[in-house]
Amino acid sequence: MEPEMVIASSSVDAGIGCWDLKTGAKQSLHYKSCASTRHGLSAVGSRFLASSQLRDPKLASGFIYYWSWSKPGVEVKSFVEEPIKPIAANREGTYLVGGGISGKIPGNIYLWEVATGRLLKKWRGHLRQVTCLVFNDDDSLLVSGSEDGSVKVWALLKMLDDQQTDDPYLYSFAEHTLPITDLVIGYGGWNAVIVSASEDRTCKVWSLSKGELLRSVVFPCIINAIVLDPGETVFYAGGKDGKIYLTALSASSSSSKSPWLHIIGSLSSGSKNLNEAVTSLAYSTSKNWLLAGSEDGSIRIWDPKNMSLIRGFNHEKVFCSLFELLFSLIENCHVAVVLTFKLWSEHRFSFGAPIFFSDLHLNCFLRQVQ
Repeated sequence: MEPEMVIASSSVDAGIGCWDLKTGAKQSLHYKSCASTRHGLSAVGSRFLASSQLRDPKLASGFIYYWSWSKPGVEVKSFVEEPIKPIAANREGTYLVGGGISGKIPGNIYLWEVATGRLLKKWRGHLRQVTCLVFNDDDSLLVSGSEDGSVKVWALLKMLDDQQTDDPYLYSFAEHTLPITDLVIGYGGWNAVIVSASEDRTCKVWSLSKGELLRSVVFPCIINAIVLDPGETVFYAGGKDGKIYLTALSASSSSSKSPWLHIIGSLSSGSKNLNEAVTSLAYSTSKNWLLAGSEDGSIRIWDPKNMSLIRGFNHEKVFCSLFELLFSLIENCHVAVVLTFKLWSEHRFSFGAPIFFSDLHLNCFLRQVQ
């Protein structure tokens, strides 16, 4: 059986590190020169890793770096008219989307064709900066979140239709009152649910088919990262207080006045400092393991059935003191993505259908190989 790998980066320019998911062993494959943003690392089909970069803030333009699986150095450097923060690629790696953060008109979303590098579409998606981008499981929809607290659902075919005159978004959800920190979509195409997390200390569950809010879950702290259980009966929410909350996704309504009605359990992030914020979450369906990244650069692997810690490791050249001193803000500190993939000879990799998780922020989603 081919090993499953964990890939992680951070806003510290420590490159992109790789570990064996089963053993926790550090791998020799290491991608250099990466200081990624929150939600800023993505697999582009089976061909590349892409990452938006934190560079000189005085520069008006932004950077997106691409690495091929077989080479440690940056393969392509793409220059964008404004700095880009979140990025996401569709399953086949045909398109890459990015959210701008500093244009004269905030809230821009960019859509590129990967094969040619051509900008297919640029539009103002939100009133403020875009914080999260994610495709649904059949790649027909794009969901975006923003600092303005809104969540919007976009139909990709409409976005690519130059003759389209109607509002390009299908839904605009505005029930959050503070910035969106994470988004995750379940399975089922247009019948899936969306879960959004916000600095307003709530996670909200939305119906794609109905275009309405199903429920709102209140937490005792800000939630930075979310991930769905594969059965979609619960979701895990990583908090600023260092805890991971196990939350019922479809709990029936109750007359109880408890604000924590849907929270059914919690566990510590496992970082050296138990109060270190959880910044990213992912779920390995092959192992039934929960992966959590913390603000100090540590990654912990849990067995969610018995809430036991399996193992942990740290991103290379990222130390607790460095993160605590330089990256105390959640937005600036993350291990940017966790993936699983098949390892072939000469470090060539192959991906199967994606399994979407929340970003290890650390920033995170997982992909399951066939």
